[in-house]
Amino acid sequence: MRVGIGYDSHSFDQDRPMVLGGVAIPDSPGLEGHSDGDAVIHAVIDAILGAASLGSIGTRFPDTDPAYAGADSLLLLEHSVRLLETENYQVVNVDVTVIAQSPLIAPYAERMAERLAEKLHVPASGVSVKGKTNEGLGWIGRGEGLATMAVVLIDQMPDIDAFLASIRSGGG
Repeated sequence: MRVGIGYDSHSFDQDRPMVLGGVAIPDSPGLEGHSDGDAVIHAVIDAILGAASLGSIGTRFPDTDPAYAGADSLLLLEHSVRLLETENYQVVNVDVTVIAQSPLIAPYAERMAERLAEKLHVPASGVSVKGKTNEGLGWIGRGEGLATMAVVLIDQMPDIDAFLASIRSGGG
């Protein structure tokens, strides 16, 4: 088993829609970013890649590459999970904290967890999303943007061929 930690932060952008955890949040300014600015998914991707020693979101999906301009972060997450699986790892669970004065995360947390779980190939109970304020402190407290932290646990996938061979040989 391996653990990864991810972090992302973005300033608000009044001209973009707000998308967090793959969920549209109405009546809130969006986030600046090269892709869609989904700070929840970006932190989860960094945690996944870090846990498997596969680099970072910046090395895998650089903001200097026009191919990722405006990209849907759910697609980047799917790609990251496939990469993880090619290394014979799977996600066990994810815990995400969004730090923001606004928008309120609680009304959207369950839907975000469901969207993430679907893309991570884990049950919804394997994903936690919650919001915290910054108690009015700093750039987050002033409402200039938000930050997200994610922790992920990954584990090696069972070697099904070895398991079946073990059963056939009576070992197990």
